[in-house]
Amino acid sequence: MGRLGALLLLLGALGALADICNIPEVDSSLVQSLGQRLLPWMDRLSLEHLNPSIYVGLRLSSLEASTKEALYLHSLKVDYQQSLLRLAPSDDNGDLQAKPSMGQLALYMLALKANCEFIGGHKGDRLVSQLKRFLEDEKRSIGHDHKGRPHTSYYQYGLSILALCVHQKRVHDSVVGKLLYAVEHDHHLHQGHLSVDTVAIAGLAFTCLERSYLNFDLRHRITLAIRTAQEKILRAQTPEGYFGNVYSTPLALQLLMTSPMPGTELGTACLNARAALLASLQDGAFQNALMISQLLPVLNHKSYVDLISPDCLAPRVMLEPATVTPSLLQVPEFIHVLLKVPSVWPPYRHSISVPAGSSLEDVLMKAQELGGFMYGTQASLSGPYLTSVMGKEVGEREFWQLVQAPDTPLQQGIADYRPKDGETIELRLVTW
Repeated sequence: MGRLGALLLLLGALGALADICNIPEVDSSLVQSLGQRLLPWMDRLSLEHLNPSIYVGLRLSSLEASTKEALYLHSLKVDYQQSLLRLAPSDDNGDLQAKPSMGQLALYMLALKANCEFIGGHKGDRLVSQLKRFLEDEKRSIGHDHKGRPHTSYYQYGLSILALCVHQKRVHDSVVGKLLYAVEHDHHLHQGHLSVDTVAIAGLAFTCLERSYLNFDLRHRITLAIRTAQEKILRAQTPEGYFGNVYSTPLALQLLMTSPMPGTELGTACLNARAALLASLQDGAFQNALMISQLLPVLNHKSYVDLISPDCLAPRVMLEPATVTPSLLQVPEFIHVLLKVPSVWPPYRHSISVPAGSSLEDVLMKAQELGGFMYGTQASLSGPYLTSVMGKEVGEREFWQLVQAPDTPLQQGIADYRPKDGETIELRLVTW
């Protein structure tokens, strides 16, 4: 082969690589540090704190938590099966506010498959039936004309289809059709902006359906929807390299890694996202267990689609607890955070003093302790979220938005965000 032929071959190979989302290896100590942040969460074994996503993330990662993994899965099985017994079957109206929720049940099914367990028997049938019942209720809420919305979200809807798919459990074409329509028409996938993680989960669900040959009559629409979801995510890339924001980027990469996109600069986009994630990791951005569990598979070149045929015998590195360096006893430094609530009357405005390094949740607790302020939260897999402030409960399609003044929405929840001295934080009741 002449030089020209060799050059053309090289250019062709580089062009092909540009169509593939390939994430180069990252430093193993950085991955180990991420995994270590999950270990304390694995000691919280009550139903309120159990998070199947932690188990899924570890099993798809290059890390192993030894006996903690087995104990955690056992606790998941005990609590989720007991909870299912309390969910009375109903043909006309499922309890979408029940615990565990539709999304939690879906993640639990992913956790079982991550351990190479196939759903079967009476207990398995009950789990599948409950999740399908949730989906049917959500389908009715969306309506035949697609003018309604799910009671929960399209994220949980897509996650549930994905969980059933990896277990080779078929759902009706009409259920899949609602998600296809949402992606095809950008239907309720926005909350002021494109929800990248919702589109990514939908794309992963479609990819699983395509590879599993389920819902064959919808195959053409499913294939087109995968490409549509990928294109939406690529268009959502920020100048910094994130897809949407730092915390939606891992799920976006999970989807983009699953299949090539000819005629795009997919490879370059993924490399830019990797660089942005590494910078965020070095700044300590990933502290939330749910977000870490979505990132760990990406760093091991895996996605939720790999749960179709998981490799449960793949060697993994043993995860050791982080060593804590003893420090001299110091008087804590205090910071001042101005807390504002403009959505109530009279508006609340007060400077709160807390130790440096406190979370926003600590600020709210201190404000309540001082009097004149009150709030309520509800537990979720991503941490506590605000349900009421100053007695004002969230209504349908409302939520309390956390804003760093003057107008920057926070990307972290109240338990994860740590304000700096002199910051002003606003709690705004917004409708979506």
